[in-house]
Parts: sequence; C-alpha cells; structure tokens
Amino acid sequence: MRHNRKIKKLGRKKAHRVATIRNLLRSLIIYGKTKTTITKAKVLRDHANRLISRSLKDNLATRRYLFRHLNDQRLVKKLCVEIAPPLSDYKGGFVRISRLGRRDGDGCEMALISLVETRVKEEKKGKKKKDKPKAKKKEKKGKEKDKGKKRTGKGKAK
Repeated sequence: MRHNRKIKKLGRKKAHRVATIRNLLRSLIIYGKTKTTITKAKVLRDHANRLISRSLKDNLATRRYLFRHLNDQRLVKKLCVEIAPPLSDYKGGFVRISRLGRRDGDGCEMALISLVETRVKEEKKGKKKKDKPKAKKKEKKGKEKDKGKKRTGKGKAK
C-alpha cells in the first residue's frame, strides 16, 4: 500500500532534488514563469504556493523562513514586496500550469508554470521624436573615393 508517500523524488537523491526545486523556485520568482517538465511543475507548484502564502504575512519570521528556502535576500524582498501584495486577494492557487506539448528529443511532456497575477512594468513613454527626412548624400564613384590613397594587399583601405 502507498500510504504517506507524498514526496515526488524526481529520480534524484535528496540534496539534488532540493537544489533542483530551489533553482526552479528562483527562476519562477525572478522571471514570473518557467518552462519545465510536467512532473517538476507539479512539485514546484506545491512549494511555490507554500512560500507565497507564507509571504503574504510580511514579518521577520516570514523573511527568515523564506531566506532558508531561497538563500537570497533580493529574492525574499521581491517576493514579499512585489509578488505577494497583488496576490493577497487569493486564498491559494497562486501558480498556474499550462501544458505545452512534448519536448523534441526525448518526448517528455513540457509545461509552462507561471504566477497567476504578475505586474507588468509599465515602460515610461517619452515624447516621440519626429523623424526628419534625411537629405540624400551625393554618392561618389569608387575611383574618386580612393583618390590619393595607396592600396596594399593587407586589409581594407581607410
């Protein structure tokens, strides 16, 4: 019987599995989406939901917990300040998995895992400069252009 066997081992030893999940979490936080296999995406979904729901309550204990799992203060800050506040209306399910089809090479099913609500940074739009039509320059013939310069067999003439 298969009782209490929730951990997906991903065909790796514990240290390798933890490192893989940590790297996927980092990519998800930095870029807002990650392309990976279906199995890894399902494992990542559980971990990401746990960390994001924890980061909704931003305090010192939470930041220490997140640092223990991410090992990067910049990512902890980004998670608590930028990612978690827009997701505060949700009770769970902060991550979405979209199936992409099979990978060329080994035929493994791929998925795109992304945050449900990501803020798109609005680019500052400046005034557009009007493009002035450029005056056409008179083209000189090749012989007149190289007048007075010696050509050697080495490289191009300047």
